[in-house]
Amino acid sequence: MSKYLILIYQDESLTRQAEGESISASYQEFMQRRAANLLSGAALHPSSTATSVRRDGAGGFAVTDGPFIESKEALGGYYLVEADDLDEALQIGKEVPAGVGVEVWPVRVVS
Repeated sequence: MSKYLILIYQDESLTRQAEGESISASYQEFMQRRAANLLSGAALHPSSTATSVRRDGAGGFAVTDGPFIESKEALGGYYLVEADDLDEALQIGKEVPAGVGVEVWPVRVVS
């Protein structure tokens, strides 16, 4: 089986309303249904708590508050899953009850 990272995008104005609440029923149902595929996952704090680190071209780093881009949609969480192939990973991604949508990325394993 291969590993895939499913990045969950949410409308931050809606996510802030639910902050501090327990896991929604739709996410609980998804996690129970796909328990065999889920390796890990977590919700993220709002993008206002993120810090970006970029190389400055002179051998140092520029550290700034916030994510790389400003957007109404923000990365809200992730799942690391195991799937037989990309088609199964995409099916799992379609089942995530995300507000905006998800991205499915194959995880490259290096040794």
